Amino acid sequence: MTNLRIIELKIKAIKQYLAILGKYRKYSQKKITADDTLRGAVERYLYLAVQASLDLAEAVIAYKKIGTPETYQELFEILKNAKLIKKDLAEKLKKMAGFRNILAHDYAKLDYDLVYIFLKDGLIDIKQFINVIQKKIY
Repeated sequence: MTNLRIIELKIKAIKQYLAILGKYRKYSQKKITADDTLRGAVERYLYLAVQASLDLAEAVIAYKKIGTPETYQELFEILKNAKLIKKDLAEKLKKMAGFRNILAHDYAKLDYDLVYIFLKDGLIDIKQFINVIQKKIY
């Protein structure tokens, strides 16, 4: 499978996760936190959307042969330095990478204010990221 095909598959997966998450945006924070099933679904699909975005960044870097990142945050620094994304988007995506680590490792201490903010506002950053990548790669 070519790197370009991997990029296409990651974008497709991200769009699917964002569509699913869009259905959960109608719920209040109180409703999500009170319902174990709803809360688990939101957490899982946020994790998947963020992880797929990180995978997309890795695939773009490999495709363009522009670096070897050592951390998730460094993915977006490399993309910024290669002028594939702007500084403000890179900073937002670095925070998203940190959020992914919380979802994956610190779920017992998960701050639902942060989860809800990301559900309401952070998805826009992911959409912007895939739009920029589609324009720059194709």
